[in-house]
Amino acid sequence: MALGRKMTDRPRTRSIRWLIALSLVLAASAGGFLFRWKMLAAAGNYLVYSQTPRKADLILVLGGNFWGERVVEGAELARQGYAPVVLLSSPPYRGLPQGELSIPFLVQKGYREDNLQVFAHDANSTIAEANALRPELARRRVKRVILVTSSYHSRRAAVVFRLFCPGIEFISVAADDPQFHPGTWWEDDISRRLFYSEWEKIAGSVLIAYPTYLVRRAGRR
Repeated sequence: MALGRKMTDRPRTRSIRWLIALSLVLAASAGGFLFRWKMLAAAGNYLVYSQTPRKADLILVLGGNFWGERVVEGAELARQGYAPVVLLSSPPYRGLPQGELSIPFLVQKGYREDNLQVFAHDANSTIAEANALRPELARRRVKRVILVTSSYHSRRAAVVFRLFCPGIEFISVAADDPQFHPGTWWEDDISRRLFYSEWEKIAGSVLIAYPTYLVRRAGRR
């Protein structure tokens, strides 16, 4: 998912946001004028992580964009023969799993219905989504998965799924999002909010959530 709930440890997430902002200010203050803008653009472009697709066992489309670019990208990859199944990760929307709304939308666009499958869950964050999907991916015994999500969310999604679903090769494919402009993110409000939110959540995932998960898992052994 792209825009789940904020982490509950508010003081630590505020500290992370201030650290990100301070790092950007320091980077922008260094060097000449052109270098400053290049640094800011690089920080935005880093969030977009799209690899060359390869043959896989499954195409996994993350929830949150059920009538948009993500599901179309996933269905198109299947049409091109990269995997036999598109699994639509489906948190609820108005009482229905999102994927159940995506399928008629994709069929109307001319995509096949027989390779579209829905996995319903109640996850409200990317980490919770990875945890919900981990046993399902294990049940399917997949080894390589094409991970499809929106451009601004692609770096964080790849980090989270590789941390929380070990043993699976994830190939990140970013679907274009017209609301996020990575090379000029500071120029419009939506891009700015997405930029800071993603960097904050990447830091929180790596520095807080994953170490906590490892400690808890070790405690259950």
